[in-house]
Amino acid sequence: MPQRHRFAIVSLLLFASIAPAQKNKLGLPNPDKPDVPYIIHASRIVETEQSQATEVTRKNEKYYTVPGAGSPVTTPLASPEFLFLSETISPTDLTLVRFIPKGGQRELLFQKKKKILARQIRLDVFPVEEKLSRVRVDESLESGEYCLTPNGSNAVFCFNVF
Repeated sequence: MPQRHRFAIVSLLLFASIAPAQKNKLGLPNPDKPDVPYIIHASRIVETEQSQATEVTRKNEKYYTVPGAGSPVTTPLASPEFLFLSETISPTDLTLVRFIPKGGQRELLFQKKKKILARQIRLDVFPVEEKLSRVRVDESLESGEYCLTPNGSNAVFCFNVF
């Protein structure tokens, strides 16, 4: 094989290995992991913090706690949007709630004397492509700690609005 052909093949292989990630109809990179919400920040996406909430019962109250005083994932957006690649979790099953930092962890008072106190924050879901959705917070969030959670699960995807 002539030298120039080898050079062309090597150049093509090198270019293919450093080509940008595949983009979707929104012009954004596709999420690396399925079933994990990614915050949309302009032309890039940021993976939310993944954790498990622990259910705690004290007296007649039910709390959910997440380790750590705050999420390392932050956004300045008061109404963030997320890109979500669905494999086993439907984006319509996601719920957004606010956690309060307390004693080195984040906590949500869910129920008191059989009365549900946790306020769910409204989300809108827009299909982008097959299994890919855009999830939009439908109200303005105050600064603080928030987690998305699939209905019926203790899995949480946390972020901080500053």
